[in-house]
Amino acid sequence: MPPRIARIIVPMDPSPPSTGTVSPAALARVANAIARATRVTVLTGAGVSAASGVPTFRGPDGLWRAHRPEQLATPEAFARDPRLVWEWYEWRRQRIARCRPNRAHEVLAGWSRRLQGFTLVTQNVDGLHELAGTGHTVRFHGSIWELRCAVPCTRGRSPWRDETVPLPRLPPACPHCGGDARPAVVWFGELIDEHVLEASIAAAACDVFLVVGTSAVVYPAAALVPTAAAHGALTVEVNPEATAASSIVDVVLAEAADLVLPQVDALLNAG
Repeated sequence: MPPRIARIIVPMDPSPPSTGTVSPAALARVANAIARATRVTVLTGAGVSAASGVPTFRGPDGLWRAHRPEQLATPEAFARDPRLVWEWYEWRRQRIARCRPNRAHEVLAGWSRRLQGFTLVTQNVDGLHELAGTGHTVRFHGSIWELRCAVPCTRGRSPWRDETVPLPRLPPACPHCGGDARPAVVWFGELIDEHVLEASIAAAACDVFLVVGTSAVVYPAAALVPTAAAHGALTVEVNPEATAASSIVDVVLAEAADLVLPQVDALLNAG
């Protein structure tokens, strides 16, 4: 990839359409910083997939058969009733299978191809970033489309991909030992894979760090924002609602990701 040429972007006339909640100056500041950066990292959460119709953990779709996700996405819940847990994941897989990437996913996929030193760290397990063609992706919480042995057996420790919808059996079987398989995602109370965590922390040592569609208040993901700030990065939040991160970042773009990111991208392309 050719070296990045630093340039200052001045909003063109006419400027990209604004929703009225994000100032052109804030958009230009973010676009200018991205244009000059040699390393850009984006941390995404459920808000990025909201416009695609993916059900969120918290909100109107957060309740399933009188159960909260925090009651189902745990090792204890799986040990107690693996079929119930899998029925919830099967419901989610069927819903997600009908979803398609939105403009936020598409913009980030384009940045992954065009921007030098780009890394996406996603807390989402829906796979829409990958479906949009995003490269240089770190999946912080795994993927709902991957399974692993619940025991685990030696060969089943490594996840395998299974996009079958609906699954023919609940819970599905490990192809190696015949025991129950589980979603290859990080459940409440489980540790993030050390290699994933190391890659995420390394990516936070960047020039521009965007927090998109997530409150970023749950550790260890919450540590990435101050890590980026300590490195001297311009920190940016993209979220229509104020979060705990809003008071510690440099720039707040208070609008939905599928509306704001295309505006930032338009300024980059205009420059």
